[in-house]
Amino acid sequence: MNNTPENHVDTDELTPIGELAKQLRLTTRTLRYWEEVGIIESAERDNGTIRGYTPYMVRRIRLIMKLKELGLTIKEMQDLYRVYGNAKRTDKLIPELIKTIDQHIRLVDAKMARIASLRVDLVEYRDRLFEKFARVSEQHTD
Repeated sequence: MNNTPENHVDTDELTPIGELAKQLRLTTRTLRYWEEVGIIESAERDNGTIRGYTPYMVRRIRLIMKLKELGLTIKEMQDLYRVYGNAKRTDKLIPELIKTIDQHIRLVDAKMARIASLRVDLVEYRDRLFEKFARVSEQHTD
């Protein structure tokens, strides 16, 4: 949370934390945690009465939600925003984001291969059990 003068907003565009949490189906605790770890920032009006999120930050929160859904960790998001930096240069962020997503694609591919292998093992095991059960059933009917 940054209490610098540029973090004060004198507009009606701030979305209060409770309202935003409801809109996005998040908890206020999640938003506060994301602030604590530095991947989002809230702003406050000049009179200090309302603390909330600017439209830019709401878009950023939506992006964080999507990145989280894609499997990115908080640490990876922190790294991305460090690259993005104060200059807000997407030409630096996008290549890093692509690299991070490519790493996740490789991880997902590896997990899918392990799951496919597990499926084969399970089907073979089930088939062996079925055959064994069929033999036992035949013996009991004799």
